[in-house]
Amino acid sequence: MSDRLAKYSELFRKPGPWCVAYVDASAGTVDGLEAADVQPDNVRNALAGLGASEDDLEAVAGAIQPATGEPSPISRYVLVRQGEVVMNELLPGALLGPEQISTDVVPDLLPLLKHHPDGFAYVVAEVSREEGEIRLHRAGRQAAEESRHIQGSDENLKKVPVGGWSQGRYQRHTEEIWRRNADQVVEQIDKVVRENNARLLVLAGDIRARQLVADQLSEASKAILSTVDSHTLAAGSDREKFEDEVNSLVAQQWATEQGQLMDRLAQQEGQANPESATGFGAVVHALQQAQVEVLMFDDGSLTDRTVLALNAEPWLATSEEESLGAEVLGKVPAAAALLRAAALTDARVELVPSPALPDGVEIAALLRWPTGPEVPGAT
Repeated sequence: MSDRLAKYSELFRKPGPWCVAYVDASAGTVDGLEAADVQPDNVRNALAGLGASEDDLEAVAGAIQPATGEPSPISRYVLVRQGEVVMNELLPGALLGPEQISTDVVPDLLPLLKHHPDGFAYVVAEVSREEGEIRLHRAGRQAAEESRHIQGSDENLKKVPVGGWSQGRYQRHTEEIWRRNADQVVEQIDKVVRENNARLLVLAGDIRARQLVADQLSEASKAILSTVDSHTLAAGSDREKFEDEVNSLVAQQWATEQGQLMDRLAQQEGQANPESATGFGAVVHALQQAQVEVLMFDDGSLTDRTVLALNAEPWLATSEEESLGAEVLGKVPAAAALLRAAALTDARVELVPSPALPDGVEIAALLRWPTGPEVPGAT
């Protein structure tokens, strides 16, 4: 599933009600500050009108604060349950859709996913002959999730050989130090890549150090490696240019993966028993069977749709007859229910624009196993 949804999948099993506030948090102007001053009361009043408890109202109002000192525009997402602030996140950029203030029987994480559409892990490693800086990132997020610094040996690296050392012996000794340092860096890179299922590794730094590291990487790390020809750890290096190159590589990876998904979907069209489903009813049915590997939809096309959220498998239904004995929690927006069902069945989610999907299709899925023949017993 989306890494973002995976992190919060346990929330979807907990009973509501859930209070959501997805609002503009910008406070960079006088008007912005004035609006921010009254926002907590406005959000509180809106939720009170929806029947939120006093404990929830207090928690939400306390979390809705101006993002003073943060660059504008910026948005805020707050999720509250039983008087506890479960999430309070600042999201760079303007609102990606209408402001949302709601009480729901299941948590609606759609605004988070729209700001961080996939959140696949990627690793940026900057190396020199003496050290390495390794950072774990999530696509769509500005700040690094984790950073590791490896300081190797600089024995004799900056010294002139004296006392009878031949130049060749000195060079061999120096190369050995570089290799040992590279070993330490490689060990950490491979570990971060492996533990986080990274889908892109960006390597930059001193050219000789890059070569040593690249040669010693595991096969899994080599398979996702892209190199940036820049000694980024050197004084005076162009950090802005380097970040632009990294962002370009991330965007390329994102586009490549989405293209591959669309190619897979197109290949299933017309198959007798396709490993795909298109259309709302077919995709909901596949989710009910835990059959969906990748769920793809345009949330804007589902704005007016609702489904029933259930407290157990199959997690969602279009009618009470489909609940299979599970308790009906209530009617919820379709996009929120789809995300919840995807998370609870370990499906990956991709938000895609309608033009990327087949003509007339608002939602589609790639499946873990093919759909069966329409007529029972048919071959």
